[in-house]
Amino acid sequence: MPTPLGDLTYIWPYWAAGALGYLLGSIPFGLILTRLAGLGDVRSIGSGSIGATNVLRTGNKGLAALTLLLDGGKGAAAYFLGAMYGPDMAVLAGAGAFIGHLFPIWLRFHGGKGVATFIGVLLAANWPAGVLCCLTWLAVAAVLRYSSLASLIAALAGPCYAYWLGNWQIMELTAFMTVLIFVRHHQNIRRLFNGTEPKIGAKKAA
Repeated sequence: MPTPLGDLTYIWPYWAAGALGYLLGSIPFGLILTRLAGLGDVRSIGSGSIGATNVLRTGNKGLAALTLLLDGGKGAAAYFLGAMYGPDMAVLAGAGAFIGHLFPIWLRFHGGKGVATFIGVLLAANWPAGVLCCLTWLAVAAVLRYSSLASLIAALAGPCYAYWLGNWQIMELTAFMTVLIFVRHHQNIRRLFNGTEPKIGAKKAA
């Protein structure tokens, strides 16, 4: 009788790649760093997210930058570790890390919004596309001063850059992550339309 999910002896490494990527991605660096710095629970301020933008609302730019690097780094690390066993493993590990950041098991599946991890995975998978996404984010953020809007536009541009550079597998991975980024930013999108979204550097009470 055929098994709909394939022979377990063949597919288990792919499940393992996704699971290990998920565990790596679910490390909440923003929460860990702010607690170690004596700033309390970053989830109690601003958007309640554990990402770098919300860490910045504590007023500690150094911690925000370190959170950004670590959140991006765990996505890149997952992808590179998977790539040691082939491109399919890399994609699954990268996707797992991204999902882990959004829905970490340690925080009852309430994590960040995934932009830094998205960029980290894309830089590892296709660095020209990743660099273009970073430049897109910087340009929009510099002109409009909205981190969320810059993130949404950069995420939307990601699959386009991957397609333009001719990498179909990475385009599919990036499109998958982009959809989840938009889902996680639904409140930001509402505030952008209402004109109540805080700008970069603004502190917001809980």
